[in-house]
Amino acid sequence: MKGLAFFVLCSGFGTLLFAQNAQNTEALIREMTGAVELKHPGQADWIPARAGDRVGGAAVISTGFKSTAVLSIGNSTLTVRPLTRLSLETLMNQGETETINIGLQTGRVRAEVRPPAGGRTDFTVRTPMVTASVRGTVFDLDPVNLWVSEGTVRCEAAELAGVRPVLVSTGQRSQVDSDTGRTLSPLAAAEMDRALPAMAGREALPDAGEGARPENPQGSLMLTVTLEQ
Repeated sequence: MKGLAFFVLCSGFGTLLFAQNAQNTEALIREMTGAVELKHPGQADWIPARAGDRVGGAAVISTGFKSTAVLSIGNSTLTVRPLTRLSLETLMNQGETETINIGLQTGRVRAEVRPPAGGRTDFTVRTPMVTASVRGTVFDLDPVNLWVSEGTVRCEAAELAGVRPVLVSTGQRSQVDSDTGRTLSPLAAAEMDRALPAMAGREALPDAGEGARPENPQGSLMLTVTLEQ
């Protein structure tokens, strides 16, 4: 009985120590243009955002037409494009590891993921349909399209077991096939671009500037970034 009590005491101490080591952090709205709104956890109403605001986990960010927000999250930068809604699901710092989980509902984001010196960043963007594991630093993402500016992205369908993942490298893109739910290889995506006439809402790999923004397509992607120095 005494041994059991000692075990419970040690387990509780370990849980307390873990909770103390894992600290919630915040995102900083570094700059913004146009109409940007926030909904903090536990609040029903949207409030206007301002440059310099600090945003904690579980908050939701929404941008209007011709509106953008640039967020600093640890060492990383997230640019929220116009007509985008996302939730900052987890913002946590534990030891030398930053954990950032983002739920992208609509629109498009651009992420520049930089791990802390000597540490690691686990950076995840989620929607239900696709999982993409990234070994790189810069990418653009909307619900069905992925563009890679630096590094390599490992992209696979979340609900299609046994399907080989697609690797998307610098200067390439992939997208979700609306008929099969599979992610297209960069070669297949490029062949589709060449075969189809130019249409509104289609674009190639975006550059570092704003560029043209495609129409919001229907579908989902999940992007996971893990970087180490």
